[in-house]
Amino acid sequence: MEGIAAATQVFWSLILIGVCLLFKKLWDAMWLKPRRIRLTLSRQGIRGPKPSFLYGNIQEMQNIQSMLIKDQASEFHSQPAVSHNSWVTSIFPYLHLWAQQYGSIFMYATGNKQHLYIGQPELLKELNLHKSLDLGKPTYLSKTMEPMLGDGIIKANGSHWAYQRKLMAPEFFLHKAKYMLGLMEESTIDMIRTWQSQVDNNGGVADITVDKDLKCVSADIISKACFGNSYSQGKQIFAKMDALQGAMSKPSLLFGLANFRFLPTKSNREIWMLQKEVETLILEVVNARREELQSSSKSKKDLLEALLESSTNSEDFINPRSTDRFIVDNCKNIYFAGHETTALTASWTLMLLALYPEWQQRVRAEIFDICGGKVEDSFQDLDKLRQLKSLTMVIHETLRLYGPAVITSREAFADMKVGDLTVPKGTNIWIPVTTLHRDPDNWGPDVGEFKPERFARGIAEACKYPQSYIPFGFGSRLCIGQTFAMLELKILVSLMLSNFCFSMSPEYRHSPVFKMLLVPQHGIRLMARRLQREDVVAQK
Repeated sequence: MEGIAAATQVFWSLILIGVCLLFKKLWDAMWLKPRRIRLTLSRQGIRGPKPSFLYGNIQEMQNIQSMLIKDQASEFHSQPAVSHNSWVTSIFPYLHLWAQQYGSIFMYATGNKQHLYIGQPELLKELNLHKSLDLGKPTYLSKTMEPMLGDGIIKANGSHWAYQRKLMAPEFFLHKAKYMLGLMEESTIDMIRTWQSQVDNNGGVADITVDKDLKCVSADIISKACFGNSYSQGKQIFAKMDALQGAMSKPSLLFGLANFRFLPTKSNREIWMLQKEVETLILEVVNARREELQSSSKSKKDLLEALLESSTNSEDFINPRSTDRFIVDNCKNIYFAGHETTALTASWTLMLLALYPEWQQRVRAEIFDICGGKVEDSFQDLDKLRQLKSLTMVIHETLRLYGPAVITSREAFADMKVGDLTVPKGTNIWIPVTTLHRDPDNWGPDVGEFKPERFARGIAEACKYPQSYIPFGFGSRLCIGQTFAMLELKILVSLMLSNFCFSMSPEYRHSPVFKMLLVPQHGIRLMARRLQREDVVAQK
């Protein structure tokens, strides 16, 4: 009996110790760590809304979001013309309100997660200089975004991210990207022929939802260039990825309630199902390429082959499952980032050129002047693409006003100095891209206007603090596909403008919204008319 009593006492002692350790861990995570971060920041003069225990500022964020969006709805829809600024505050309105109250640097909390908002160009310059692996993507967002991106290059951190970047970045260098120009042109011409049929079948003018078709073209290009399969073969993957993006485009992702992703809610079950379907489809493509490589000596030298070779030769992958996970995750990253952002930028570019016909005419005249009468045969020559200065200016201005990235984030994995500011370990840093791109102190009083000429002498001369122009990210995590994207955008827009004149559709409703990226809520509908001989002559 004494032995049983002693064992019982030991058992309950262990339970008590476990409970105490768990309580200590929770107390540290929920109170001590957030308090340390906030004290460190407040001692440096940084203010912000007062958080509540457990919830932080979540309730206030939700109240502001509901109130401001409701107030702006009637004002916004009553505006007869397209405005490049009126919609901005409807995206994360609480951040805009707090910036007015507390300045360009402030702190706030979502649950136990502490955030530092930095909208000051000088500090962004300092962040650009941080190349350490101690500055990476926020851990809680990475976990939340796992169904969409896995542990691929977009959300990975530390040495795992560095390894993936070292492997994948060379696949997008200019000397490789230039060999993809033919694929870009081929896919774009297929779309143009479809548009020509629509125009001819509608009496010479067609109302086209351009963003939908451009999404297909961009998907086709990235499929052929990086994975060797056409959009017709990979369209199921893109359809499932689109559905997954829609299911995950919830504002709550930024509230930091990452643990809710484990609950079997209706929304989560949909996400899990789509995640499984996407990964199954990608694995089918991967396994088909494996069989092709085994049965043939021919090499396609695309990104998928590079991923396969790397995972086969690396000691980091100890079993087939880890190999498949590495390849599938990075395929998902390229499928998402490689086509979505480019298609959106091309769509917004066309919208702006339709809205400003003088710039449409100027860019078209430049295209014909440089390429001559046969534009389709000109884009194997990189020098001609480099000469398209007006088009480059238009693309840069589009990325300033309607860049796909609305906000970007980092987490400090160690205490660090950013200029004179000490950022404590565990702080989530938020950079408001749209706000920085509309800062009148940096860009001038005409910041809300479409003025591509501000980029006439390049990005370095376009504004006071060029480091705050960040459509492709900043620092060591600058987008590896930037060169590829710019080449694709130039080819897409050049071929479209050399075949059609665009104007605004009377059905177009200007409503940019945040769904992981900046997207047109109601699509981008434009009137397309075939370019006539007299139009071409007028451009010369």
